[in-house]
Amino acid sequence: MTDQRTGVGFTVGERDFEVDGRPVRVLSGALHYFRVHEEHWPHRLGMLRALGLNCVETYVPWNLHEPRPGEFRDVEALGRFLDAVARAGLWAIVRPGPYICAEWENGGLPHWLTGSLGRRVRTRDADYLGHVRDWFGELLPQVVERLAAAGGPVIMVQVENEYGSYGSDQVYLAELTALLRESGIDGVLCTSDGPEDHMLSGGSVPGVLATVNFGSGATEAFRSLRKLRGEGPLMCMEFWCGWFDHWGAEPVRRDAEDAARALREILECGASVNLYMAHGGTSFGGWAGANRSGLLHDGELEPTVTSYDYDAPIDERGRPTEKYWRMREVLAPYARRPPVEPPPAPPALTAPVRVRLDAWSSLDEVVDLLGGDERESGAAPSFEDLDVDRGLVRYRARIPGPRPPLPLTLPGARDLVRLSVDGVRVEVGAEVAGPAEVEVWAESLGRVNYGPLTGEPKGLTGGLLHERQYVHGVRASGLRLDAFDDARAVERLPRNAAEPGRRGLFRGRCVVSGPGDASLEVPGWGRGFVWVNGFCLGRYWSVGPQTSLYVPGPVLREGENEVWVLELEAAGEPEALLS
Repeated sequence: MTDQRTGVGFTVGERDFEVDGRPVRVLSGALHYFRVHEEHWPHRLGMLRALGLNCVETYVPWNLHEPRPGEFRDVEALGRFLDAVARAGLWAIVRPGPYICAEWENGGLPHWLTGSLGRRVRTRDADYLGHVRDWFGELLPQVVERLAAAGGPVIMVQVENEYGSYGSDQVYLAELTALLRESGIDGVLCTSDGPEDHMLSGGSVPGVLATVNFGSGATEAFRSLRKLRGEGPLMCMEFWCGWFDHWGAEPVRRDAEDAARALREILECGASVNLYMAHGGTSFGGWAGANRSGLLHDGELEPTVTSYDYDAPIDERGRPTEKYWRMREVLAPYARRPPVEPPPAPPALTAPVRVRLDAWSSLDEVVDLLGGDERESGAAPSFEDLDVDRGLVRYRARIPGPRPPLPLTLPGARDLVRLSVDGVRVEVGAEVAGPAEVEVWAESLGRVNYGPLTGEPKGLTGGLLHERQYVHGVRASGLRLDAFDDARAVERLPRNAAEPGRRGLFRGRCVVSGPGDASLEVPGWGRGFVWVNGFCLGRYWSVGPQTSLYVPGPVLREGENEVWVLELEAAGEPEALLS
């Protein structure tokens, strides 16, 4: 492979990565292009260089770029990012999946794929591999054109992701490896897995570099890797220097000195490293995923917050933290060049701004205008059946009668549901007499991104039961978050007077002088999503720990700006605060 700065080959030696036969250490940091506003890429990459890194790593989320089968959106974003990487004088590691985890909705797999194939995904299944081949056919030319051999920055491409934590289909991994090679990826391929023996062996591929992921205990982790592979470079592909947060849970923090000591141990083992995350960014657009609790990842749903700050060395707004400076000291002796000074911070909002959200449309009005057509079917459809990736579904049905009061239940309902009978809200399991009109709102809190329940369906997956009898003739309408991409359709919504306590879409305008990076809060509101000038900041929720949403400076405009808030529980005072 050819390095774009030196014109020499990047290869895997018996013990080291090599450039023109000389050992080289890869000092990488994870930064996901899709979690950082494009205008901020140069700044964040400059922060990585100033940290003492020579490489950046990114995943690629399939579902972001192919929201419906054959409908590809801005796949070229990866190429633009890699071009920015080259301009910053960095190498790049690309991890295209097709599964990525990343605390991202469905682990990056499209909802339409897992909805139709279920447990057949991430296996040798011909239908699944056919979709992967089509996706890679769109994506990989962006990478091939920018391989180091072609004068670009890409030195490594990963096969799948932590497959040993999920499956054991070695035929699948071999097929995927062959597909990457056939697509023109002729440089260094790698895998990455947890340090347990069964994970390393289950996720590795003969002839492909194996790397290991961990947050501490480098010596023992590399000992496990050496049992699997007696030669080749040692690399920690994910050094977990921080962690992510879940809604309703205490925030997770890692001491800067502790993280620096763990990094030092990795480097003293003679290994290369990728800081996960060097800069986390934000899961804009409601793309944050979820976990299942428990050792086997099959317990309660644990949805991930919008911020992907990750307690990383570079915080969500691109600022250096104490961890940044401690890690910079550790990395300095191992860098091939002295670290540069960090670039100036992007501009910040010059003064707080209050946004009066004086227009309101009911949730029914929003769904009727922006949602899909109401469909009637014998059984309640899932989100997948209705082609809803992120958003909510309104279900309606009629309980026949006359019949006495009997329990009305929603077995298998995901994730949050709100049940009403004849227009009155009731608890699931309440006794309901017939005849009666039933309405259920189901909201997805993010699809599982890790473990055996990745890809599980959303909505009323077990139907509606009146005692033991299914309720049929269910009418359902789905509302996708990307329906709000059509600003002209949103403008056609009724503009009723806004009042506290309501659910629906609240809209308002404000004047900004001196736009820049900011935070947005809706104090006293329940749960929902926010858009600024049509850009979806993500989910807010009063349960915390996240209390505000990050607003990238390029989203704001000098002069008039528009804010939309989709409240799904109960609004507070119709006002938002930019600060």
